[in-house]
Amino acid sequence: MKSYFISPFRFYFIFFSVSFAFCSLGGRLVYLQLFKATDYAELASGARKNFIEVKARRGDIVDSKGNLLATTRSVVEIGVDPHSVTQEDWGKFGPLADLLKLPQSEIEEAARKLTRRGGREGKEVRKVRWVKLKDEVDEETYRFVQNLKIKGVYGNFKHSRLYPNRQLASHVLGFVNKEGVPAMGVERYANYYLKGQDGWKESEKDGRRHEMPQHRSFEVSEHDGLNVELTIDRMIQDMVEGELKGIVEEFDPISASIIVSDPKTGYVLALGNVPDFDPNLFNEAELSDQRNRALSDVYEPGSTFKIVAVSGAMNEGLVGPEDLIDCSISTVQRGSRRLRLPSDHHPLGEISLSEVVQKSSNRGAAQLGIKLGPQKLYDYCRAFGFGQKTGIGIGGERQGVLHHPKRWDGLTITRLPMGHAVSATPLQVHSSMSAVANDGILMKPQFMRRAFDSRGKTVVSFNPKPVRRVVHSGVAKSLNKMLVSVVSNEGTATRARLSGFDVAGKTGTTKKLIEGRYSNRHHVASFVGFFPAHDPKIVITVVVDEPKMKKGLTGYGGSVAAPAFQRLGKKIIAYMGLKPNQPEGKSFAITSEDQRSAL
Repeated sequence: MKSYFISPFRFYFIFFSVSFAFCSLGGRLVYLQLFKATDYAELASGARKNFIEVKARRGDIVDSKGNLLATTRSVVEIGVDPHSVTQEDWGKFGPLADLLKLPQSEIEEAARKLTRRGGREGKEVRKVRWVKLKDEVDEETYRFVQNLKIKGVYGNFKHSRLYPNRQLASHVLGFVNKEGVPAMGVERYANYYLKGQDGWKESEKDGRRHEMPQHRSFEVSEHDGLNVELTIDRMIQDMVEGELKGIVEEFDPISASIIVSDPKTGYVLALGNVPDFDPNLFNEAELSDQRNRALSDVYEPGSTFKIVAVSGAMNEGLVGPEDLIDCSISTVQRGSRRLRLPSDHHPLGEISLSEVVQKSSNRGAAQLGIKLGPQKLYDYCRAFGFGQKTGIGIGGERQGVLHHPKRWDGLTITRLPMGHAVSATPLQVHSSMSAVANDGILMKPQFMRRAFDSRGKTVVSFNPKPVRRVVHSGVAKSLNKMLVSVVSNEGTATRARLSGFDVAGKTGTTKKLIEGRYSNRHHVASFVGFFPAHDPKIVITVVVDEPKMKKGLTGYGGSVAAPAFQRLGKKIIAYMGLKPNQPEGKSFAITSEDQRSAL
Protein backbone atom coordinates (compact mmCIF):
# COMPACT_ATOMS: atom_id res chain seq x y z
CA MET A 1 0.00 0.00 0.00
CA LYS A 2 1.32 3.30 -1.00
CA SER A 3 0.77 6.45 1.05
CA TYR A 4 1.14 10.05 -0.03
CA PHE A 5 2.53 12.84 2.00
CA ILE A 6 0.56 16.12 2.13
CA SER A 7 2.21 19.08 3.76
CA PRO A 8 0.17 20.80 6.51
CA PHE A 9 0.56 24.18 4.78
CA ARG A 10 -0.91 22.94 1.54
CA PHE A 11 -3.73 21.14 3.31
CA TYR A 12 -4.81 24.17 5.33
CA PHE A 13 -4.40 26.55 2.41
CA ILE A 14 -6.77 24.48 0.27
CA PHE A 15 -9.14 23.94 3.16
CA PHE A 16 -9.43 27.62 4.04
CA SER A 17 -9.62 28.68 0.38
CA VAL A 18 -12.55 26.36 -0.30
CA SER A 19 -14.21 27.37 2.99
CA PHE A 20 -13.77 31.09 2.20
CA ALA A 21 -15.25 30.60 -1.26
CA PHE A 22 -18.31 28.83 0.09
CA CYS A 23 -18.73 31.37 2.90
CA SER A 24 -18.48 34.24 0.38
CA LEU A 25 -21.08 32.66 -1.85
CA GLY A 26 -23.30 31.92 1.14
CA GLY A 27 -22.94 35.46 2.42
CA ARG A 28 -23.74 36.86 -0.99
CA LEU A 29 -26.83 34.68 -1.23
CA VAL A 30 -27.95 35.77 2.25
CA TYR A 31 -27.43 39.42 1.26
CA LEU A 32 -29.39 39.03 -1.99
CA GLN A 33 -32.19 36.92 -0.52
CA LEU A 34 -32.70 38.83 2.71
CA PHE A 35 -31.60 42.42 2.22
CA LYS A 36 -32.01 43.02 -1.54
CA ALA A 37 -34.81 40.57 -2.27
CA THR A 38 -37.47 43.27 -2.63
CA ASP A 39 -35.37 45.44 -4.96
CA TYR A 40 -34.42 42.62 -7.29
CA ALA A 41 -37.95 41.22 -7.28
CA GLU A 42 -39.22 44.60 -8.47
CA LEU A 43 -36.46 44.79 -11.08
CA ALA A 44 -37.33 41.35 -12.42
CA SER A 45 -41.02 42.14 -12.40
CA GLY A 46 -40.40 45.38 -14.25
CA ALA A 47 -38.33 43.60 -16.87
CA ARG A 48 -41.00 40.96 -17.32
CA LYS A 49 -44.21 42.95 -16.99
CA ASN A 50 -45.51 45.04 -19.84
CA PHE A 51 -47.77 48.00 -18.98
CA ILE A 52 -49.33 49.67 -22.03
CA GLU A 53 -51.45 52.82 -21.87
CA VAL A 54 -54.08 53.01 -24.61
CA LYS A 55 -54.87 56.62 -25.45
CA ALA A 56 -58.51 57.51 -26.10
CA ARG A 57 -59.31 59.31 -29.32
CA ARG A 58 -60.17 62.97 -28.77
CA GLY A 59 -63.61 63.92 -30.09
CA ASP A 60 -64.21 66.01 -33.22
CA ILE A 61 -65.40 69.61 -33.29
CA VAL A 62 -67.97 70.48 -35.96
CA ASP A 63 -69.91 73.60 -36.87
CA SER A 64 -73.70 73.96 -36.67
CA LYS A 65 -74.07 72.25 -40.06
CA GLY A 66 -71.77 69.34 -39.23
CA ASN A 67 -68.71 70.63 -41.11
CA LEU A 68 -65.46 69.42 -39.58
CA LEU A 69 -63.45 72.08 -37.75
CA ALA A 70 -61.08 69.93 -35.65
CA THR A 71 -60.36 66.21 -35.69
CA THR A 72 -57.87 63.61 -34.44
CA ARG A 73 -55.63 61.59 -36.75
CA SER A 74 -53.36 58.63 -36.06
CA VAL A 75 -49.65 59.40 -36.50
CA VAL A 76 -46.40 57.62 -35.71
CA GLU A 77 -43.42 58.73 -33.65
CA ILE A 78 -40.38 57.06 -35.24
CA GLY A 79 -37.17 56.36 -33.35
CA VAL A 80 -34.13 54.09 -33.29
CA ASP A 81 -32.67 51.63 -30.75
CA PRO A 82 -28.89 52.10 -31.24
CA HIS A 83 -28.08 48.69 -29.73
CA SER A 84 -30.29 46.88 -32.25
CA VAL A 85 -28.78 48.46 -35.35
CA THR A 86 -26.64 46.03 -37.39
CA GLN A 87 -23.83 46.82 -39.79
CA GLU A 88 -26.15 45.99 -42.68
CA ASP A 89 -28.69 48.58 -41.45
CA TRP A 90 -26.21 51.45 -41.84
CA GLY A 91 -26.47 51.12 -45.60
CA LYS A 92 -30.23 51.77 -45.41
CA PHE A 93 -29.96 55.10 -43.61
CA GLY A 94 -29.92 57.00 -46.93
CA PRO A 95 -33.41 55.85 -48.06
CA LEU A 96 -34.66 56.31 -44.46
CA ALA A 97 -33.43 59.91 -44.44
CA ASP A 98 -35.26 60.55 -47.72
CA LEU A 99 -38.52 59.15 -46.32
CA LEU A 100 -38.30 61.13 -43.09
CA LYS A 101 -36.90 64.22 -44.83
CA LEU A 102 -33.99 64.35 -42.39
CA PRO A 103 -30.22 64.72 -42.93
CA GLN A 104 -28.58 61.28 -43.05
CA SER A 105 -25.96 62.53 -40.60
CA GLU A 106 -28.68 63.12 -37.99
CA ILE A 107 -29.83 59.48 -38.23
CA GLU A 108 -26.24 58.20 -38.05
CA GLU A 109 -25.57 60.34 -34.99
CA ALA A 110 -28.65 58.88 -33.28
CA ALA A 111 -27.50 55.33 -34.10
CA ARG A 112 -24.13 56.00 -32.43
CA LYS A 113 -25.68 57.22 -29.20
CA LEU A 114 -25.25 53.97 -27.25
CA THR A 115 -25.01 55.35 -23.71
CA ARG A 116 -25.86 58.37 -21.65
CA ARG A 117 -25.04 59.59 -18.18
CA GLY A 118 -27.77 59.51 -15.56
CA GLY A 119 -28.35 59.29 -11.85
CA ARG A 120 -28.46 62.13 -9.37
CA GLU A 121 -24.91 63.32 -9.98
CA GLY A 122 -24.75 62.28 -13.63
CA LYS A 123 -22.04 59.69 -12.97
CA GLU A 124 -24.08 56.60 -13.79
CA VAL A 125 -23.67 55.32 -17.37
CA ARG A 126 -26.87 53.90 -18.84
CA LYS A 127 -27.70 52.25 -22.13
CA VAL A 128 -29.78 54.24 -24.64
CA ARG A 129 -32.59 52.14 -26.06
CA TRP A 130 -34.57 54.87 -27.84
CA VAL A 131 -33.67 58.01 -29.75
CA LYS A 132 -36.50 59.89 -31.45
CA LEU A 133 -35.97 60.62 -35.13
CA LYS A 134 -39.25 62.20 -36.31
CA ASP A 135 -42.56 63.03 -34.70
CA GLU A 136 -46.05 62.89 -36.30
CA VAL A 137 -45.19 60.77 -39.34
CA ASP A 138 -48.26 59.66 -41.30
CA GLU A 139 -49.11 55.97 -41.44
CA GLU A 140 -48.36 55.61 -45.16
CA THR A 141 -44.82 56.89 -44.71
CA TYR A 142 -44.36 54.58 -41.75
CA ARG A 143 -45.27 51.57 -43.92
CA PHE A 144 -42.49 52.54 -46.34
CA VAL A 145 -40.12 52.81 -43.37
CA GLN A 146 -41.11 49.32 -42.26
CA ASN A 147 -40.41 47.98 -45.75
CA LEU A 148 -36.75 48.99 -45.32
CA LYS A 149 -36.54 46.35 -42.55
CA ILE A 150 -34.10 48.22 -40.36
CA LYS A 151 -34.10 46.21 -37.14
CA GLY A 152 -33.44 49.09 -34.77
CA VAL A 153 -35.95 51.52 -36.28
CA TYR A 154 -39.57 51.32 -35.17
CA GLY A 155 -42.49 53.59 -34.38
CA ASN A 156 -45.08 54.24 -31.69
CA PHE A 157 -48.61 55.11 -32.75
CA LYS A 158 -50.30 58.08 -31.14
CA HIS A 159 -53.03 60.66 -31.76
CA SER A 160 -52.45 64.12 -33.18
CA ARG A 161 -54.87 67.05 -33.47
CA LEU A 162 -55.63 68.40 -36.94
CA TYR A 163 -57.41 71.61 -37.94
CA PRO A 164 -58.32 71.09 -41.62
CA ASN A 165 -59.40 74.71 -42.22
CA ARG A 166 -56.14 76.15 -40.89
CA GLN A 167 -56.74 79.72 -39.58
CA LEU A 168 -60.55 79.51 -39.76
CA ALA A 169 -62.09 80.25 -36.34
CA SER A 170 -58.69 79.78 -34.72
CA HIS A 171 -59.50 81.99 -31.72
CA VAL A 172 -62.73 80.10 -31.09
CA LEU A 173 -61.25 76.62 -31.51
CA GLY A 174 -57.96 77.12 -29.68
CA PHE A 175 -55.45 74.27 -29.96
CA VAL A 176 -53.98 71.21 -28.24
CA ASN A 177 -50.22 71.41 -27.65
CA LYS A 178 -47.61 68.68 -28.26
CA GLU A 179 -48.12 67.28 -24.74
CA GLY A 180 -51.83 66.83 -25.41
CA VAL A 181 -52.86 69.72 -23.17
CA PRO A 182 -55.64 72.00 -24.49
CA ALA A 183 -54.43 75.59 -24.35
CA MET A 184 -57.40 77.83 -25.16
CA GLY A 185 -60.77 78.16 -26.85
CA VAL A 186 -63.23 75.31 -27.32
CA GLU A 187 -60.44 72.77 -26.93
CA ARG A 188 -59.92 73.90 -23.35
CA TYR A 189 -63.47 74.85 -22.38
CA ALA A 190 -64.99 71.62 -23.74
CA ASN A 191 -62.07 69.38 -22.77
CA TYR A 192 -64.27 67.47 -20.30
CA TYR A 193 -66.40 66.24 -23.21
CA LEU A 194 -63.67 65.93 -25.84
CA LYS A 195 -60.85 64.12 -24.02
CA GLY A 196 -62.47 60.73 -23.40
CA GLN A 197 -61.09 58.12 -20.98
CA ASP A 198 -57.71 56.45 -21.57
CA GLY A 199 -57.45 52.67 -21.25
CA TRP A 200 -54.57 50.39 -20.22
CA LYS A 201 -53.47 46.77 -20.24
CA GLU A 202 -50.91 44.79 -18.24
CA SER A 203 -49.24 41.62 -19.53
CA GLU A 204 -45.80 39.99 -19.78
CA LYS A 205 -43.12 40.24 -22.43
CA ASP A 206 -40.55 37.76 -23.62
CA GLY A 207 -36.78 38.13 -23.94
CA ARG A 208 -37.23 40.04 -27.20
CA ARG A 209 -39.55 42.50 -25.44
CA HIS A 210 -42.59 41.27 -27.37
CA GLU A 211 -45.94 41.11 -25.59
CA MET A 212 -47.28 37.68 -24.62
CA PRO A 213 -51.08 38.14 -24.80
CA GLN A 214 -51.71 34.81 -23.06
CA HIS A 215 -50.23 36.31 -19.89
CA ARG A 216 -52.36 39.46 -20.02
CA SER A 217 -53.69 39.97 -16.47
CA PHE A 218 -55.56 43.28 -16.62
CA GLU A 219 -57.18 45.17 -19.47
CA VAL A 220 -59.34 48.30 -19.37
CA SER A 221 -60.77 49.50 -22.68
CA GLU A 222 -60.43 53.12 -23.69
CA HIS A 223 -63.51 55.29 -24.26
CA ASP A 224 -63.23 57.85 -27.04
CA GLY A 225 -64.22 61.43 -26.35
CA LEU A 226 -67.54 62.96 -27.32
CA ASN A 227 -67.89 65.19 -30.36
CA VAL A 228 -68.88 68.83 -29.89
CA GLU A 229 -71.16 70.80 -32.20
CA LEU A 230 -70.64 74.56 -32.12
CA THR A 231 -73.08 77.35 -32.83
CA ILE A 232 -70.51 78.65 -35.34
CA ASP A 233 -71.57 78.49 -38.99
CA ARG A 234 -68.54 77.75 -41.13
CA MET A 235 -69.84 79.74 -44.11
CA ILE A 236 -70.56 82.86 -42.05
CA GLN A 237 -67.21 82.45 -40.28
CA ASP A 238 -65.50 82.34 -43.66
CA MET A 239 -67.35 85.52 -44.70
CA VAL A 240 -66.25 87.26 -41.49
CA GLU A 241 -62.61 86.35 -41.97
CA GLY A 242 -62.73 87.42 -45.60
CA GLU A 243 -64.09 90.81 -44.53
CA LEU A 244 -61.37 91.13 -41.89
CA LYS A 245 -58.73 90.55 -44.56
CA GLY A 246 -60.33 93.30 -46.62
CA ILE A 247 -60.20 95.68 -43.65
CA VAL A 248 -56.50 94.92 -43.17
CA GLU A 249 -55.75 95.54 -46.85
CA GLU A 250 -57.65 98.84 -46.92
CA PHE A 251 -56.88 100.38 -43.52
CA ASP A 252 -53.86 98.47 -42.10
CA PRO A 253 -55.15 98.63 -38.49
CA ILE A 254 -53.42 97.33 -35.37
CA SER A 255 -56.24 94.82 -35.04
CA ALA A 256 -59.89 94.25 -35.91
CA SER A 257 -62.71 92.07 -34.60
CA ILE A 258 -66.08 91.02 -35.99
CA ILE A 259 -68.82 89.16 -34.09
CA VAL A 260 -72.03 87.74 -35.59
CA SER A 261 -74.79 86.20 -33.49
CA ASP A 262 -78.49 85.39 -33.20
CA PRO A 263 -79.96 87.91 -30.71
CA LYS A 264 -82.85 85.66 -29.66
CA THR A 265 -80.69 82.72 -28.58
CA GLY A 266 -77.32 84.31 -27.87
CA TYR A 267 -75.68 81.74 -30.17
CA VAL A 268 -72.49 83.10 -31.74
CA LEU A 269 -72.55 82.36 -35.49
CA ALA A 270 -69.08 83.72 -36.19
CA LEU A 271 -66.24 85.40 -34.33
CA GLY A 272 -63.04 86.52 -35.97
CA ASN A 273 -59.98 88.62 -35.20
CA VAL A 274 -56.94 89.87 -37.04
CA PRO A 275 -54.16 89.11 -36.58
CA ASP A 276 -54.93 85.39 -36.32
CA PHE A 277 -52.89 82.16 -36.37
CA ASP A 278 -52.87 78.57 -37.65
CA PRO A 279 -53.64 76.14 -34.76
CA ASN A 280 -51.70 73.43 -36.62
CA LEU A 281 -48.59 75.62 -36.27
CA PHE A 282 -49.39 77.28 -32.95
CA ASN A 283 -45.75 77.08 -31.84
CA GLU A 284 -44.73 79.29 -34.77
CA ALA A 285 -47.29 82.02 -34.02
CA GLU A 286 -46.71 85.11 -31.89
CA LEU A 287 -48.44 84.96 -28.51
CA SER A 288 -50.16 88.27 -29.25
CA ASP A 289 -51.71 86.75 -32.39
CA GLN A 290 -53.23 83.96 -30.31
CA ARG A 291 -55.12 86.46 -28.12
CA ASN A 292 -58.88 86.49 -28.70
CA ARG A 293 -59.19 90.26 -29.02
CA ALA A 294 -63.00 90.21 -29.18
CA LEU A 295 -62.95 89.05 -25.55
CA SER A 296 -59.68 90.37 -24.18
CA ASP A 297 -59.10 93.82 -25.71
CA VAL A 298 -60.89 96.72 -24.03
CA TYR A 299 -61.62 100.16 -25.44
CA GLU A 300 -63.91 103.09 -24.75
CA PRO A 301 -67.05 102.17 -26.71
CA GLY A 302 -67.96 105.75 -27.53
CA SER A 303 -71.33 106.44 -29.13
CA THR A 304 -72.33 102.76 -29.29
CA PHE A 305 -72.68 103.09 -25.49
CA LYS A 306 -75.37 105.78 -25.79
CA ILE A 307 -78.10 103.14 -25.95
CA VAL A 308 -77.63 102.67 -22.19
CA ALA A 309 -78.55 106.21 -21.16
CA VAL A 310 -81.30 106.53 -23.77
CA SER A 311 -83.04 103.26 -22.90
CA GLY A 312 -82.53 103.82 -19.17
CA ALA A 313 -84.15 107.27 -19.27
CA MET A 314 -87.09 105.93 -21.29
CA ASN A 315 -87.43 102.90 -19.02
CA GLU A 316 -87.65 105.19 -15.97
CA GLY A 317 -90.34 107.30 -17.68
CA LEU A 318 -88.13 110.41 -17.65
CA VAL A 319 -88.37 111.09 -21.37
CA GLY A 320 -90.14 109.88 -24.53
CA PRO A 321 -89.02 109.56 -28.17
CA GLU A 322 -90.55 112.93 -29.18
CA ASP A 323 -89.56 114.91 -26.07
CA LEU A 324 -87.24 117.79 -26.85
CA ILE A 325 -83.74 118.16 -25.47
CA ASP A 326 -81.81 121.41 -25.78
CA CYS A 327 -78.39 120.52 -27.21
CA SER A 328 -77.34 124.12 -27.65
CA ILE A 329 -76.55 124.66 -23.96
CA SER A 330 -73.03 123.97 -22.68
CA THR A 331 -73.77 123.62 -18.94
CA VAL A 332 -76.53 122.23 -16.76
CA GLN A 333 -77.35 123.20 -13.17
CA ARG A 334 -77.60 120.14 -10.93
CA GLY A 335 -78.45 121.19 -7.39
CA SER A 336 -75.66 123.45 -6.22
CA ARG A 337 -73.30 122.30 -8.98
CA ARG A 338 -73.06 123.46 -12.56
CA LEU A 339 -72.03 120.59 -14.83
CA ARG A 340 -70.17 121.24 -18.07
CA LEU A 341 -71.54 119.29 -21.04
CA PRO A 342 -69.41 117.76 -23.82
CA SER A 343 -69.51 119.33 -27.26
CA ASP A 344 -71.11 117.96 -30.41
CA HIS A 345 -69.47 117.74 -33.81
CA HIS A 346 -72.10 120.13 -35.22
CA PRO A 347 -74.51 122.59 -33.53
CA LEU A 348 -77.86 120.81 -33.12
CA GLY A 349 -80.04 123.15 -31.08
CA GLU A 350 -83.27 121.81 -29.59
CA ILE A 351 -83.98 118.32 -30.94
CA SER A 352 -86.11 115.32 -30.01
CA LEU A 353 -84.78 112.26 -28.23
CA SER A 354 -85.07 110.35 -31.52
CA GLU A 355 -82.82 112.91 -33.17
CA VAL A 356 -80.36 112.71 -30.27
CA VAL A 357 -79.89 109.06 -31.19
CA GLN A 358 -79.97 109.71 -34.93
CA LYS A 359 -77.42 112.54 -34.80
CA SER A 360 -75.43 110.89 -31.98
CA SER A 361 -75.52 114.01 -29.80
CA ASN A 362 -73.02 113.96 -26.95
CA ARG A 363 -74.80 116.76 -25.13
CA GLY A 364 -78.15 115.05 -25.44
CA ALA A 365 -76.75 111.78 -24.04
CA ALA A 366 -75.06 113.66 -21.19
CA GLN A 367 -78.33 115.33 -20.17
CA LEU A 368 -80.04 111.93 -20.10
CA GLY A 369 -77.32 110.65 -17.77
CA ILE A 370 -77.88 113.65 -15.50
CA LYS A 371 -81.63 112.95 -15.46
CA LEU A 372 -80.97 109.35 -14.43
CA GLY A 373 -78.49 110.24 -11.72
CA PRO A 374 -75.26 108.44 -10.87
CA GLN A 375 -76.71 105.35 -9.18
CA LYS A 376 -79.41 104.57 -11.75
CA LEU A 377 -77.01 105.22 -14.64
CA TYR A 378 -74.54 102.82 -13.06
CA ASP A 379 -77.27 100.23 -12.47
CA TYR A 380 -78.31 100.30 -16.14
CA CYS A 381 -74.68 99.98 -17.22
CA ARG A 382 -74.43 96.84 -15.08
CA ALA A 383 -77.77 95.57 -16.32
CA PHE A 384 -76.53 95.78 -19.92
CA GLY A 385 -73.50 93.71 -18.90
CA PHE A 386 -70.74 96.29 -18.66
CA GLY A 387 -68.10 95.96 -15.97
CA GLN A 388 -68.54 92.18 -15.81
CA LYS A 389 -67.72 89.13 -17.90
CA THR A 390 -70.36 87.80 -20.28
CA GLY A 391 -69.56 84.22 -19.24
CA ILE A 392 -69.06 82.97 -22.78
CA GLY A 393 -66.41 80.60 -21.39
CA ILE A 394 -63.84 80.50 -24.19
CA GLY A 395 -61.17 81.88 -21.89
CA GLY A 396 -59.15 85.08 -21.74
CA GLU A 397 -62.24 87.24 -21.29
CA ARG A 398 -61.88 90.53 -19.42
CA GLN A 399 -64.59 92.32 -17.49
CA GLY A 400 -63.65 95.82 -18.61
CA VAL A 401 -63.76 98.85 -16.33
CA LEU A 402 -66.90 100.43 -14.87
CA HIS A 403 -66.26 102.38 -11.70
CA HIS A 404 -68.81 102.61 -8.90
CA PRO A 405 -70.36 106.10 -8.46
CA LYS A 406 -68.36 106.52 -5.24
CA ARG A 407 -65.24 106.72 -7.40
CA TRP A 408 -66.65 109.14 -10.01
CA ASP A 409 -65.25 112.60 -10.48
CA GLY A 410 -67.23 115.69 -11.45
CA LEU A 411 -67.13 114.91 -15.20
CA THR A 412 -68.10 111.21 -15.13
CA ILE A 413 -71.89 111.77 -15.01
CA THR A 414 -71.67 113.73 -18.30
CA ARG A 415 -68.97 111.64 -20.01
CA LEU A 416 -70.12 108.12 -19.18
CA PRO A 417 -73.40 108.38 -21.21
CA MET A 418 -71.37 109.10 -24.36
CA GLY A 419 -69.11 106.06 -23.82
CA HIS A 420 -66.16 107.68 -22.09
CA ALA A 421 -64.86 106.85 -18.57
CA VAL A 422 -65.75 103.22 -19.25
CA SER A 423 -63.94 100.42 -21.07
CA ALA A 424 -65.53 97.36 -22.64
CA THR A 425 -64.73 94.42 -24.85
CA PRO A 426 -66.26 94.08 -28.33
CA LEU A 427 -68.32 91.15 -27.00
CA GLN A 428 -69.81 93.28 -24.21
CA VAL A 429 -70.86 95.96 -26.70
CA HIS A 430 -72.26 93.24 -28.96
CA SER A 431 -74.27 91.69 -26.11
CA SER A 432 -75.75 95.05 -25.07
CA MET A 433 -77.03 95.75 -28.59
CA SER A 434 -78.33 92.18 -28.80
CA ALA A 435 -80.46 92.89 -25.71
CA VAL A 436 -82.12 95.78 -27.57
CA ALA A 437 -82.73 93.51 -30.56
CA ASN A 438 -84.22 90.85 -28.25
CA ASP A 439 -86.97 93.08 -26.83
CA GLY A 440 -84.89 94.11 -23.83
CA ILE A 441 -83.75 90.66 -22.67
CA LEU A 442 -80.01 90.08 -22.28
CA MET A 443 -78.95 86.58 -23.40
CA LYS A 444 -75.79 84.76 -22.40
CA PRO A 445 -73.53 84.45 -25.48
CA GLN A 446 -72.80 80.80 -26.27
CA PHE A 447 -70.65 78.97 -28.81
CA MET A 448 -71.57 75.33 -28.00
CA ARG A 449 -74.84 73.78 -29.12
CA ARG A 450 -74.42 70.16 -27.97
CA ALA A 451 -72.06 67.27 -27.23
CA PHE A 452 -72.85 64.01 -29.05
CA ASP A 453 -71.43 60.50 -29.38
CA SER A 454 -70.13 58.59 -32.41
CA ARG A 455 -73.68 57.55 -33.36
CA GLY A 456 -74.87 61.15 -33.43
CA LYS A 457 -76.91 60.84 -30.22
CA THR A 458 -77.03 64.04 -28.17
CA VAL A 459 -75.50 63.56 -24.73
CA VAL A 460 -75.54 67.18 -23.49
CA SER A 461 -77.47 70.14 -24.91
CA PHE A 462 -76.61 73.79 -24.36
CA ASN A 463 -79.90 75.63 -24.62
CA PRO A 464 -80.31 79.43 -24.83
CA LYS A 465 -79.88 81.09 -21.42
CA PRO A 466 -81.59 84.42 -20.64
CA VAL A 467 -79.58 86.46 -18.15
CA ARG A 468 -82.09 89.17 -17.20
CA ARG A 469 -84.55 91.70 -18.55
CA VAL A 470 -82.74 95.00 -18.99
CA VAL A 471 -85.58 97.28 -20.15
CA HIS A 472 -89.27 96.87 -20.94
CA SER A 473 -90.24 95.48 -24.33
CA GLY A 474 -91.89 98.76 -25.40
CA VAL A 475 -88.72 100.70 -24.60
CA ALA A 476 -86.62 98.26 -26.61
CA LYS A 477 -88.97 98.59 -29.60
CA SER A 478 -88.87 102.37 -29.47
CA LEU A 479 -85.08 102.38 -29.24
CA ASN A 480 -85.03 99.88 -32.08
CA LYS A 481 -86.83 102.33 -34.37
CA MET A 482 -84.58 105.18 -33.27
CA LEU A 483 -81.58 103.08 -34.25
CA VAL A 484 -83.19 102.48 -37.67
CA SER A 485 -83.09 106.23 -38.20
CA VAL A 486 -79.33 106.17 -37.51
CA VAL A 487 -78.92 104.10 -40.68
CA SER A 488 -81.20 106.39 -42.71
CA ASN A 489 -80.09 109.19 -45.01
CA GLU A 490 -80.23 111.62 -42.07
CA GLY A 491 -78.23 109.43 -39.67
CA THR A 492 -74.52 108.81 -39.05
CA ALA A 493 -74.43 105.30 -40.56
CA THR A 494 -75.82 105.68 -44.06
CA ARG A 495 -73.11 103.35 -45.40
CA ALA A 496 -74.52 100.47 -43.31
CA ARG A 497 -77.82 100.38 -45.21
CA LEU A 498 -79.00 97.14 -46.79
CA SER A 499 -81.33 97.35 -49.77
CA GLY A 500 -84.81 96.13 -48.86
CA PHE A 501 -84.04 95.66 -45.15
CA ASP A 502 -84.61 97.92 -42.17
CA VAL A 503 -81.27 98.06 -40.36
CA ALA A 504 -80.86 99.32 -36.79
CA GLY A 505 -77.44 100.25 -35.51
CA LYS A 506 -75.05 102.69 -33.92
CA THR A 507 -71.64 103.99 -34.93
CA GLY A 508 -68.80 104.68 -32.55
CA THR A 509 -65.57 106.64 -32.96
CA THR A 510 -63.33 106.89 -29.91
CA LYS A 511 -60.07 108.69 -29.38
CA LYS A 512 -57.46 106.49 -27.71
CA LEU A 513 -55.62 107.44 -24.55
CA ILE A 514 -51.94 107.86 -25.41
CA GLU A 515 -49.65 108.72 -22.48
CA GLY A 516 -52.61 109.83 -20.38
CA ARG A 517 -54.16 112.13 -23.01
CA TYR A 518 -56.73 111.65 -25.75
CA SER A 519 -54.99 111.52 -29.11
CA ASN A 520 -56.37 113.15 -32.26
CA ARG A 521 -54.51 110.65 -34.46
CA HIS A 522 -55.36 107.33 -32.79
CA HIS A 523 -58.95 106.13 -32.98
CA VAL A 524 -61.09 103.02 -32.57
CA ALA A 525 -63.86 102.86 -35.18
CA SER A 526 -66.88 100.64 -34.55
CA PHE A 527 -70.38 99.84 -35.67
CA VAL A 528 -72.90 97.49 -34.09
CA GLY A 529 -76.26 96.80 -35.66
CA PHE A 530 -78.92 94.23 -36.45
CA PHE A 531 -81.44 93.33 -39.16
CA PRO A 532 -84.27 93.02 -40.05
CA ALA A 533 -85.13 95.57 -37.38
CA HIS A 534 -88.78 94.50 -37.10
CA ASP A 535 -87.79 90.85 -36.46
CA PRO A 536 -84.02 90.71 -35.75
CA LYS A 537 -82.21 87.63 -37.02
CA ILE A 538 -78.60 88.81 -37.10
CA VAL A 539 -76.49 91.12 -34.92
CA ILE A 540 -73.09 92.19 -36.24
CA THR A 541 -70.36 94.11 -34.42
CA VAL A 542 -67.31 95.51 -36.21
CA VAL A 543 -64.43 97.04 -34.22
CA VAL A 544 -61.30 98.39 -35.94
CA ASP A 545 -58.35 99.58 -33.86
CA GLU A 546 -56.48 102.52 -35.38
CA PRO A 547 -57.50 102.40 -39.04
CA LYS A 548 -55.07 104.35 -41.20
CA MET A 549 -56.96 106.72 -43.49
CA LYS A 550 -55.73 108.50 -46.59
CA LYS A 551 -54.72 112.15 -46.32
CA GLY A 552 -54.70 111.94 -42.52
CA LEU A 553 -58.50 111.77 -42.21
CA THR A 554 -60.16 110.44 -39.07
CA GLY A 555 -61.26 106.81 -39.23
CA TYR A 556 -64.88 107.26 -38.18
CA GLY A 557 -67.11 104.29 -37.42
CA GLY A 558 -69.44 105.40 -40.20
CA SER A 559 -66.69 105.33 -42.83
CA VAL A 560 -64.64 102.31 -41.65
CA ALA A 561 -66.85 99.86 -39.74
CA ALA A 562 -70.28 100.59 -41.27
CA PRO A 563 -69.26 99.64 -44.86
CA ALA A 564 -67.82 96.37 -43.52
CA PHE A 565 -71.16 95.71 -41.81
CA GLN A 566 -72.97 96.38 -45.09
CA ARG A 567 -70.78 94.06 -47.18
CA LEU A 568 -71.00 91.29 -44.63
CA GLY A 569 -74.74 91.79 -44.22
CA LYS A 570 -75.35 91.36 -47.95
CA LYS A 571 -73.47 88.06 -47.98
CA ILE A 572 -75.34 86.73 -44.93
CA ILE A 573 -78.70 87.72 -46.42
CA ALA A 574 -77.91 85.82 -49.60
CA TYR A 575 -76.61 82.80 -47.68
CA MET A 576 -79.55 82.60 -45.26
CA GLY A 577 -82.12 83.43 -47.91
CA LEU A 578 -83.67 86.29 -45.93
CA LYS A 579 -86.51 88.03 -47.74
CA PRO A 580 -86.61 91.84 -47.97
CA ASN A 581 -89.40 93.46 -46.01
CA GLN A 582 -89.50 96.94 -47.51
CA PRO A 583 -88.80 98.87 -50.71
CA GLU A 584 -85.36 100.39 -50.92
CA GLY A 585 -85.07 103.67 -49.08
CA LYS A 586 -88.07 103.13 -46.82
CA SER A 587 -87.60 103.25 -43.04
CA PHE A 588 -89.88 103.07 -40.03
CA ALA A 589 -91.32 106.22 -38.52
CA ILE A 590 -91.79 106.59 -34.78
CA THR A 591 -95.46 107.09 -34.00
CA SER A 592 -97.22 108.53 -30.99
CA GLU A 593 -98.26 104.97 -30.11
CA ASP A 594 -94.60 104.01 -29.92
CA GLN A 595 -93.98 106.99 -27.67
CA ARG A 596 -96.77 105.92 -25.28
CA SER A 597 -95.50 102.30 -25.21
CA ALA A 598 -92.01 103.51 -24.26
CA LEU A 599 -93.45 105.22 -21.22
